[in-house]
Order: sequence, then C-alpha cells, then structure tokens
Amino acid sequence: MAVFLVVPTVVVVVQAFRTDDGAPTLANVRELGNADIRHALLNSVLLSGVTALVGAAIGAVVAYAVVTAAPQGILRRVVTAASGVLAQFGGVMLAFAWIATLGLSGLVPTLLRDHLGTDVDTSWLYGMRGFMLVYLYFQIPLMVIVFLPSLDGIRPQWREATESLGGSTWQYWRRIAGPLLAPAFFSSTLLLFANALSAYATAAALNAQSTFILPLQIGNAIGSEVVLGRQNVAKALALQMVVIVAIIMVAYTYMQRRADRWLSP
Repeated sequence: MAVFLVVPTVVVVVQAFRTDDGAPTLANVRELGNADIRHALLNSVLLSGVTALVGAAIGAVVAYAVVTAAPQGILRRVVTAASGVLAQFGGVMLAFAWIATLGLSGLVPTLLRDHLGTDVDTSWLYGMRGFMLVYLYFQIPLMVIVFLPSLDGIRPQWREATESLGGSTWQYWRRIAGPLLAPAFFSSTLLLFANALSAYATAAALNAQSTFILPLQIGNAIGSEVVLGRQNVAKALALQMVVIVAIIMVAYTYMQRRADRWLSP
C-alpha cells in the first residue's frame, strides 16, 4: 500500500504544485484549462462512460445467463474462467491482437483485399470508435466477474413469494429484484468507468502519437521530446485523474454497501 499507492499519490500531489526547481507554483494546474487538455478530459469521460454503460449492460446479461445455468455446469465454469482471463487481457497484448486483426495491414483487411478485391478502411480502429471497441473487450468480462456475486445473492424464495402472492415476472423484477440489484449494478458500472479512465497501455499501443485522452496526454507530457520541462504538468494531469477516480470510488463504496445489505451471503 505504501510503496505502490500512498507514495506515488503524495508525489503527484506535491509535485503538481512545484516547478522543476522545486519552487511553489500554480502554473501546472493552470495548464489544465488549455483547450487540448479539456478536450482530452471530455474524450476520456466519453470513452469511459460509453464503455462502462455498454459493458455493464452486456456483462449483466451474460452474468444473468450464467446464474440461471446449473451451478456446477460447464457453462458457468467456462464463462467465469474466460472472464477472469479476458478481464486481465489488456495492455500491449490486447492492442497488438486488434492491430494484427483489423489494423491497416491486419489479417482481415489483407484477406478481403487479396481474395475479394475489396479495400476496407480500418483507420477508425486508431480513433475513438476503435478505442471503444477494444476497451469493451476487457470491460464486459470485468462486469461479469464483479456483478455475478450480486446475482448469486438473489434468493429463490423471493421469487417464489412473489408468485405465491399473484405477482408476475415484471412485478418481481420491477419491485424486488430490480431495486435490490440497482446499487450493485451502478457500483459495478462506476468501477468499469474508473477502469477505463485509468487505462494507458492499451491506448498507448493503439495510438501512441495521439493525445486525445488524458492518459495519453500524461504520457506525452512526461516523454515529449518537443516541449521539455512538462513533467510536473503531467503530475497535475495525474492529480486531476486521481481526484476523479477518488470521487468515483467513494460513490462505488457507498453503492456497494447499499447492495451488501440485502445481497451479501
């Protein structure tokens, strides 16, 4: 905790308000108002929000299909094992897999061009739409992993009680299961948002020359060979992300506690 979380956070907070010489300054924080940085922030929020919502919706459906299957059946074991692997299959490996498949010289465009005479423009893979598609590759499995325990917490007796009182399936989901699962669903969505917001390696491997999202802005500020002396600006950008993620995680903790009141074993 101290080495990998506390110390880096303290360094970011302190150096965001210092010059390269160690003097106090607010110039680094003022850089956050630049148009390109604001644009990168909006793109990061859009990318994280879309992939979190879509990933949460699809992942919840997959998790529900797993819960309704046999507890020790092959479907549950295969899906949970695959989700555990795919949720961690990110970074350079994931980016390379997509570039090798759909990149400008990837397998699919090459086959279509050589065998069907069809030129397919896959340059979108390196922009916002491509990032969304690639991010969903690890967002959906992550949702399955984090939402599955909440679905397991829904007791069959609650549905039986609803049916015995004359309630329909719609009434059961609207009045019982839906309200009970809502905090867990929203907390899982927040976790996916934070996960996408902080992802760097996948984005850098896909398009290292671009700076249209915050993680790439930070990497460019640290390693730029054009404009030197921007390392502390990178700390200010990182501080901005720390604040955003901290707010998200506080909301996640609150929603998770509400869900645990009823859904914990």
